[in-house]
Amino acid sequence: MKKLLTAGSVCAAAVLAITVAAPGALADVAPEHAINVCQSASFYQNFDSATQQPVNLITTLYYGKKVGHTPGAQPVYDGWAATFDYGPQIWGYMELNCIGGYNSW
Repeated sequence: MKKLLTAGSVCAAAVLAITVAAPGALADVAPEHAINVCQSASFYQNFDSATQQPVNLITTLYYGKKVGHTPGAQPVYDGWAATFDYGPQIWGYMELNCIGGYNSW
């Protein structure tokens, strides 16, 4: 019985390690507080990997707008970062170089 329990514990630990290390698990990270550091930045609904361009303009974000993005956890495609707009609480894409002031609020 003890060997069975030990084997079960090892299997459970392995499954947990695989789940935590899985790339999909990174998308579940809450975005870090940041701001738009550009005078204005276009905020798009999605990113088209075929054309390497953002699509479906949602709005323009102006300097100081509260946004969220966690480097290394939320995706960045060709300089366009998956970003959370805290105003209407929606995800979209904006230029990575316009995200700064991390943990400033």
